[in-house]
Amino acid sequence: MSDRAPRPGDARALTDLAARLRAQGALDEGGAIVARAAETAARLPDDVGALVRDGSLIALSLRRCRLAAVPASVFAMTHLESLDLTGNRLAVLPPSIGDLGRLRRLYLDANALSALPESIGELAGLEELHAGANPILTLPAGLERLGALRRLGLYGSSLAEIPASVGSLARLESLSLGRNQVTSIPDGVWDLTELRTLIVAETALAAVSERIGRLTRLETLDLGHNQLTTLPDALGDLPALTGFLYLSHNRLAEMPVPLTRLTTLAYLNLTHNRLAALPDAIGGMTGLRELRLYGNQIRRLPEAIGALDGLRELHLSDNGLEELPAGLGRMRTLTHLDLRNNALARLPDEMAGLERLAFLDLRGNRLATLPACLEGLPSLAKLDLRWNGLEVPRSWLDEQARRGRAVYV
Repeated sequence: MSDRAPRPGDARALTDLAARLRAQGALDEGGAIVARAAETAARLPDDVGALVRDGSLIALSLRRCRLAAVPASVFAMTHLESLDLTGNRLAVLPPSIGDLGRLRRLYLDANALSALPESIGELAGLEELHAGANPILTLPAGLERLGALRRLGLYGSSLAEIPASVGSLARLESLSLGRNQVTSIPDGVWDLTELRTLIVAETALAAVSERIGRLTRLETLDLGHNQLTTLPDALGDLPALTGFLYLSHNRLAEMPVPLTRLTTLAYLNLTHNRLAALPDAIGGMTGLRELRLYGNQIRRLPEAIGALDGLRELHLSDNGLEELPAGLGRMRTLTHLDLRNNALARLPDEMAGLERLAFLDLRGNRLATLPACLEGLPSLAKLDLRWNGLEVPRSWLDEQARRGRAVYV
């Protein structure tokens, strides 16, 4: 027998499974589940497929196959390391899932599961459990026995609370709990010191503990679309928070100064809050590459914002901005600047120093004349001036077209 072909038992299980899928239209008439040779049980790119190593099936993909129940033949594939059942119609995961003792990755997203079986705790080697977009109401006690778990995804479930037992998953690196009905984060989560990614967005969360400072390896944090009015000072002391920080759609009236201690953070989103100003200390966040502040009440920017000399995108629409600081012209790496729907009557001449600016959106302001700084932007490719009441000479538009710029008036 070739090591590229499944053993007889697995081959029979695949044949039975293919017949089941053909019967319900998930496979074409005469179609088969193709088993390809592989060294590792990676997630398959195909909705339906399998991987085999040394004659044993190690990965099976049955995505979007209209399955209302997991076929019994799946549980005969005892060497499976990856099982993907995403996008089916499963209302129940049978206890026999616990028999797949070699399983390392289990994908259950977008089904109709209201619970997970206690037997899931038997999967001692499970490293990834993805069960988002299911109406899961509670988590099984057996979850705490998954000592090898590194990724837990429950985004878009129906959890009313996060069980304290989650704190026992000491190896967890990614925890996604967004779009649930939770109102608080249990203290056990702050004990998960291996976390790199934490997502608790789109909930009713109103406060975050200062104990978040224990998550010293956290790289990405999403607390957007909640009810936060304040943030813990400890958030500014997370040394590994260098990736993304999402705080949009909350109720923050000010940007806390401790947040500006995140000097290596690359992406900050504070959109759709109640910010009226930015602290001068924001100039210290020199690691920022993208800053999103639209949908606030910011009338003026501090001069110190010009110190963000690595910034590439600055989004400030829908704020009521009345003027811009001259320091803005020091942002030599800026490529995108969105200023639409503000109250700007002029732009500072210093903006001519934005030598890499390619996209400038000035829609819906109060500009009565063409800003002089526009002539000094060598990289400008797209300029939007609509809804300002400007009278733009045809000769100027022709010149912009000659320079290869798209201008909208």
